[in-house]
Amino acid sequence: MRFVSALVISVLAAGAAAAQCGGSFSGFVEGLKAEAVAKGHDRVTVDAFFRTAAQDPRTLRADRAQGVFKMPFTDFSRRVISQNRMQNGARNAERYAQVFARAERDYGVPAGVLLAFWALETDFGAVQGDFNTLNSLVTLAHDCRRPELFRPQIFAALELYEAGDFDPARTTGAWAGEIGMVQMLPEDILTRGVDGNGDGHVYLKTSAPDALLSGANMLRGLGWRAGEPWLQEVRVPDDLNWYETGLTTRKPGRDWAALGVTPRWGQIEGGLPAALILPQGRKGPAFLAYPNFDVYFEWNQSFVYVTTAAYFATRLSGAPVFDAGAPEPGLNDAQMKQLQQKLAARGYDVGKVDGILGARTRAAVREEQRRLGLPADAWPTQALLARL
Repeated sequence: MRFVSALVISVLAAGAAAAQCGGSFSGFVEGLKAEAVAKGHDRVTVDAFFRTAAQDPRTLRADRAQGVFKMPFTDFSRRVISQNRMQNGARNAERYAQVFARAERDYGVPAGVLLAFWALETDFGAVQGDFNTLNSLVTLAHDCRRPELFRPQIFAALELYEAGDFDPARTTGAWAGEIGMVQMLPEDILTRGVDGNGDGHVYLKTSAPDALLSGANMLRGLGWRAGEPWLQEVRVPDDLNWYETGLTTRKPGRDWAALGVTPRWGQIEGGLPAALILPQGRKGPAFLAYPNFDVYFEWNQSFVYVTTAAYFATRLSGAPVFDAGAPEPGLNDAQMKQLQQKLAARGYDVGKVDGILGARTRAAVREEQRRLGLPADAWPTQALLARL
């Protein structure tokens, strides 16, 4: 029996980790092919699958330019929830009524939720992305920023190819590898895909039944709870303890009602835990976020996108246009980065200084607001920046 020193083990482990990304692109692809064969895939099939794989600089540019999520909720939601999308949503709800009924019956996901994703992701299938999916996935896996996310998707796409549901040369989609009308990654298609039209294949690009039922199955797999709400617009009293707002504090709906929170639409679900979220502070729109709201973050990590998608789903289900209120002016991109730098200097973990008001930046803002005696509603203002 041979004994290997801890140092040698660590060096070997580091070398194995490094081989997962970076280096020459052609060498990286050869490594993927060797791994695919080691996983049991046929060599001829593997060679055919990777034959057209190429690095895509446009994918990398898109990965580093996600500025849309720097917009505040009211601006972003007004931009993406157009009257045209509302009308198309109503038409598609009628056209695919049987599919939506099946989605709710079998997976517990209401039509409004699926319609909102369908609209926001691809404009009901009209804009599905023109990035070659295989090239995007291999490029992002090679990039070393998030190889653990994209590398498995390559092998999932290989399995789809073997089933006749993926064309490495022609399948296109979003820059991050999502495919079809509701933009699902290959691994999710492989595990959650549903043949909605009974043709023996899962084609999310051309079959609305396949796409909608696959999306519903995916949401259920992510924890969607049938028969429960996800988001509800409310009015809030002026004397609320603002520090208790935000996604980290949950109270039964009846407790929020006892504090003076009232619904603008429907009835508050008294027995369900809910967070009171204020996307633009205490003077802007206010929502109760129920457990199903958390599932949205499994689909997308942006608070602005998630809140917009969830609100859009309520609109498509009959809710009124939100009351924008009169929120205090927020910070521009340069000011937001300056704020993040100041918060980081005070020991807060805000992640990357990117100008995006993410969850960690919101949490830090709330703590500093409380420390400074300001309303702790997690909405950064110029007054807060000046105080810091």
